[in-house]
Amino acid sequence: MDFAYIAYTEDKKLVKGKLSASSEEMATQLLNYGGYRVVNLKKVVPFFDSEKFMSRFARIKPAEIVMFSRQLALLLESGTDIVTALDLLQEQITNNTLKKTIGEVASDIRAGSSLSVALSRHPREFSSMYYRAISAGEQGGNLEIVLRQMATHMEKGLKTEKQIRGALTYPFIVVIVAVIVVIILATFVLPAFTSMYKEFGVELPLITRILIAISDWFSVYGVYLILGILVAVAAVILYMRTPRGKHWWDTTVLKLPVLGRIVHLGELSRCCRTMSLLIRIGLPLPEVMAMSINSSNNKVVADNLTGVQQELIRGEGLSRPMAKRELFLPMMTQMVRVGEETGNLDNTLDTVADSFEMESADKTASAVALIQPVMTIIIGLVVGFVVLAMVSAMYSIYGQFSG
Repeated sequence: MDFAYIAYTEDKKLVKGKLSASSEEMATQLLNYGGYRVVNLKKVVPFFDSEKFMSRFARIKPAEIVMFSRQLALLLESGTDIVTALDLLQEQITNNTLKKTIGEVASDIRAGSSLSVALSRHPREFSSMYYRAISAGEQGGNLEIVLRQMATHMEKGLKTEKQIRGALTYPFIVVIVAVIVVIILATFVLPAFTSMYKEFGVELPLITRILIAISDWFSVYGVYLILGILVAVAAVILYMRTPRGKHWWDTTVLKLPVLGRIVHLGELSRCCRTMSLLIRIGLPLPEVMAMSINSSNNKVVADNLTGVQQELIRGEGLSRPMAKRELFLPMMTQMVRVGEETGNLDNTLDTVADSFEMESADKTASAVALIQPVMTIIIGLVVGFVVLAMVSAMYSIYGQFSG
């Protein structure tokens, strides 16, 4: 970033100018090193900041944060100081947005900030759970271990998301192809045949008349139907952005026949994994619950965790408040109770997370295996209906003309 300055030289002359620096503190240090005594220093804000504009669209992949965490842990274990380690990593990073961020973090540390505070100034790149965990590592003197644990935690989440995304890719493609086929039939194929049939002026079979009626209706109202669907989808999306709409959507998703169970297990496994990590780092349970609430993507889960947190603060423990709520499955509440009694809560939560992730993966695979034949049958019925209508019309026309 650029700064405009007014300063005195060593021979008491007043000078003005601009310089580039990563922070105001760094700009002041550079001027002092050059023999200038700063009178006024102000950040230059351009009319259109192209770098800031592009940074809004630049995306840092979670895998890049994982790699950064592991490499930083390795450098710190080898005895490298934090600033030198960040400078080395900045030279190796290929993502320009992450490179710039790490440079600013290093500058903040040079100015006296801790690593966790410097990271907290970049919430788009580093989540609150990440820099709070780093803060705990700094206080406990085990920053390298915490960095590795955070990297492992993020990797497991990425692995689960990748499995679900990969399993749903084929059904999604099948649905898109089916929609395209229906649109092509309704827009190009059916109107040509229906106009030809009408020219003959003969009585057509019922199935053909139904097909012609559908084609005529779609040709007249198809655009309005598509616009109506788009408006409805946009309205639902806007409503989902409100707190009430988000709660309604998350509740609806959890109640779906097959998908609901998969989402439920995924949310609980993420919750258990997060709590296990934070407990292992050494954070107190109320703070663990607060960070678990913030990291949850589901409003219903977050509300239930909030209720557990409030009862936990009142001294009711963790397993008892969970057992009062149907959202938390019996296996989870029982294992949490065992963990509380044995003092091994982090490991028991890890075991629960592994179990839920395995069940979620199995149910996802079963759902995908069910979706594929169902979509094939639906597409076959649509195409078969169209072909049967056309063929029966041809036979009817041939029979009436030959008769």
